[in-house]
Amino acid sequence: MDDAATLGQLEELAQRLGITVRYETLKGDGFPHSGGFCRIHGQDVVIINKKATGMEKMHVIIDALKRYDLSQVYILPSLRELLDVKNGQ
Repeated sequence: MDDAATLGQLEELAQRLGITVRYETLKGDGFPHSGGFCRIHGQDVVIINKKATGMEKMHVIIDALKRYDLSQVYILPSLRELLDVKNGQ
């Protein structure tokens, strides 16, 4: 699976878990920021810098997914393997 397909699968998984994924232009004080997880009015949201690389975007979503119990959620085997590696399992 290529990076674009993997990113799409991660976005779809996040949405199935009730996480809103938003792409926005993030401006920092002299340092690039890829994005992160937050709660806005009780809604779980991942905000990702539009200018981040594909790999950076994937890492932001993976970091957000670490907060969830994915053991009972169907995830494509290749994607589950990626999540397990990133989670140190």
